[in-house]
Parts: sequence; structure tokens; C-alpha cells
Amino acid sequence: MNAGFEFISSGTVTSPGGFMAGAAHAGIKKKDLDLGILASEMPCDAAGLFTRNRIKAAPVVLCQQRLKGGRATGVVVNSGCANACTGEQGLADAEEMASLAAAIIGTSPEQVLAASTGVIGHMLPMERLRAGIKQISLSRDGGHEFAKAIMTTDTVPKEVAVKVKEGNYIIGGAAKGAGMIHPDLATFLCFLTTDASVEPDFLQYALKQAADVSFNMVSIDGDTSTNDTLLLLANGRAGNQMISVDTESAEVFQRALGELCITLAKMMARDGEGATTLIEVTVSGAPDLAAARQVARTVASSTLVKTAVNGRDPNWGRVMAAAGRSGVEIVESKIDLYLNTICLAKAGRPQPFDHAGAVKQLSQTEVFFTLNLNLGSGSAIAWGCDLTEDYVRINSHHTT
Repeated sequence: MNAGFEFISSGTVTSPGGFMAGAAHAGIKKKDLDLGILASEMPCDAAGLFTRNRIKAAPVVLCQQRLKGGRATGVVVNSGCANACTGEQGLADAEEMASLAAAIIGTSPEQVLAASTGVIGHMLPMERLRAGIKQISLSRDGGHEFAKAIMTTDTVPKEVAVKVKEGNYIIGGAAKGAGMIHPDLATFLCFLTTDASVEPDFLQYALKQAADVSFNMVSIDGDTSTNDTLLLLANGRAGNQMISVDTESAEVFQRALGELCITLAKMMARDGEGATTLIEVTVSGAPDLAAARQVARTVASSTLVKTAVNGRDPNWGRVMAAAGRSGVEIVESKIDLYLNTICLAKAGRPQPFDHAGAVKQLSQTEVFFTLNLNLGSGSAIAWGCDLTEDYVRINSHHTT
């Protein structure tokens, strides 16, 4: 139990009451599941966050339009084709995709959202998609297949759920993302569900706060996507007292949602394309929260830091240089830097350390950098991964 909630073994996006899912191989990808539907047995209050890229995929536009009403019953997702840069026809295809899914769910088309992931600049193969949706059967056990269906270059599905004791409700989630990932959502799709009853304005607020400590603190390669979609559906089936802002129940919900999102974010960083090492950057002593986040994100996204970790090279000057170009006012003579428990620099100056021991630490599957700026009380954590030759190989052949 952690702060009033606990993680559920084998939890997924359909762990909360009243949610169902299913998936199929429609032939959008050469193999594996590539089409999924997630639905609630009853209409939900819905919140969403989307890419800040000026070029937005058709399903993102559709979701933004439909979420103005703050309600949804389900979402249909395909992998293998982004349906981005596809013009008016792309939007029409996204609308048809939602309508076809609505017939499976048993709701009106306007109640269904859509999401896509894959290669940009290709039209959806609608004949395959139409046939594939008809193959999908929704069930309470379908969450695991749904998590697999949304994968692209991911090597493992990303899914998790937590149970909150107070209110006896569950929050579940499934996400995909391994490349084109950078702060301001990153290139990913994430679908969150809860059977809690949550006041709609607080639902949107809580989602934004959770994203800021998780998905907006992940960087794999410095690129952002046209399709980033983060959705949260709340159907109220748990029958708890309505969770609203400035209440103790709101604080518990926020903590549980935040920890769930952090778990998914770390799964994404760990599974970065070609990655062998998860990098965690903790910044403390910053002037404020915004400054701490900026420094942490800059270090975690540094190509030179990523390649140093991959080469098991304790070249800590790269971490200092990244912090220095973050745009945050820092004082060199106040900075302390650690690799795991090894002190590399104190008051901005080099410290003697066991080089072989540092190499050994960098050879682990998780590497932790800690910077204390000693300027204030702001602190933040960001995640990334090493940059490998496999990343170049994967992305140089992405459409073939």
C-alpha cells in the first residue's frame, strides 16, 4: 500500500469496473494485432491532452472536437498508420473509424474517440480497417490484447492499474511509445480509465498535473509527434462520493493517477528504440519547480549524455554542460553531481572517484544522475534512455 493505493498484479486498462476491450489483426501491419477498441458500459466523463505539434493527425483533431462536450463512451485505435498529413479524407476516415466502432460498442458515433499511430503521410487502408473492426469482440479480459494492438516499435506492452482504498475504485492504463519521444507529451498514445466518480473540471486538471510529472518528463530522442494522445475516461461505476477539487479524496486520486502515469512513463523510457539503459535524472535545490523540470529534461534529453551512458563512459562534464545550457540560471560553484552514489563533482569541482566503479555503475540497466543546484527548494525527476546504434538502424528502415 502506498499513500492509500496499491498496484494491481497484471493490472490493465480494463481493470476498473465497467470497462471492456478487444483487438484484432486487420492487416494494417504485416503481422500482430493492429486494431483495438476500449469501451465503457456507460458514458464517461472524459479528459484529454494532445500533441503541441502544429501538424496534428486527423484523429487528434477529431478527439479535440468531440471532447468539447466532456463526454465519451469509448475509443478505437489503430497502429501501423498515423493518419497524419492526410487532409480532409483523413478526417473523414477517422470519423468512419469511430462510427464503425460505435456499432460494436452500442453507442452513438459522437461518443467514440479515435487514435492512430504509425507512419505519417499514408492513408488508412479503410477496407482492411472495416473488416478488422467487425472481428473485434469486447470483454473484461480484453485489456491485455488492446495494449498489444497499439504497439508500433515497442518491444513490450505497457499497462498498469492501481486500486485506491478510499472510495474502493481502480485506475487503469495502457500506453505505447518507444521513439519520437520528447517532453510536451512525447510521441505516444495513452489511455487511462477509472470507475471512480470524478468532477469533470477536476478530471482535466488531474490529468494535466499527472502528465506534467510523468509523460512530460520523458525524452528518448528529442522528436515529438503529430499523434500524441492522452485520454482519461471516468464512468463512476464504483459509486464513490464525487471527487472534486480541494478535498482529501482529490489528493489521493491525484497521487494515485500520478504514480500510475510515472510507471507508464518509465516503461516507455526503458523501452526506447534500441535502448539498453534507463536514465533517471533527479534535480534538487533549483530556484523553483519549473527550473528543476527544465534542467532535468535538458540533461535527460542530451544526446551526448545518452551516448556516454551507452559507451559506459563516466564523462560527467556532459551532464554539467547540459545543465548549463538549459536556460535556467545556475551557479557553477554550487552544483553537486552524483552518479548513483558516486560523487563526481562537489561545488562545481571534480572529485576523485573510482573510474572502474563508475563504469560498472553505468553498465547497469538503470543509471541515476543527481544534481543539487543548491539554490532553492525546487526538485524534479526526468527519464530517458541511452542512444544506441540500434536506434539508428530501427529509424533508418522505419517504413520498410
